[in-house]
Amino acid sequence: MRPLSCLACLAIALLMSACTSSRPPLPTVPSVDLNRYVGTWYEIAHLPNFFQSKCASDTQATYRADGKDVEVLNQCRKEDGTVEQIRGIAKVVAGSHGAKLRVSFFRPIYGDYWILDLDPDYRWVLVGEPSRKYAWILARSPDLDAATQDALLARAAALGFDRQAFVGTPHAGPPSSGPASP
Repeated sequence: MRPLSCLACLAIALLMSACTSSRPPLPTVPSVDLNRYVGTWYEIAHLPNFFQSKCASDTQATYRADGKDVEVLNQCRKEDGTVEQIRGIAKVVAGSHGAKLRVSFFRPIYGDYWILDLDPDYRWVLVGEPSRKYAWILARSPDLDAATQDALLARAAALGFDRQAFVGTPHAGPPSSGPASP
């Protein structure tokens, strides 16, 4: 009887998984010129996540090409005014033309960083990953006009992200001006 019970459970599990709606693949931009992409990006909005839970404001990311990979410096200001920083490395996914990267702050663990929408002049970007749990709207300056923000939120929603869950990021000043936390 046990093998039959196991088979029945397996059949039910397969049937249930077939009934669940799977999301369509997450499209990226066709290509990214990493030489233009590197530099500082300010977070305008993001989907809340555990690894940014201490960030209160002034969140930014700085990318620098090192010839092979992309060095990453993420920083933000905490509630007490100190700056929290973390360094990582990003590797371009083969065949993605720079639109898909794998980022690690704690090797060997890597996460997806996919460029979903990008201004032709590299002034703003929508970044996300296939599970649609994490997403960011970034810009070259701490301020992004409301119409562009709204368009990027609409684009994120069209791609299957929860538009209502995005949280705006306040900017009072450059994080690098404050004391770095240990």
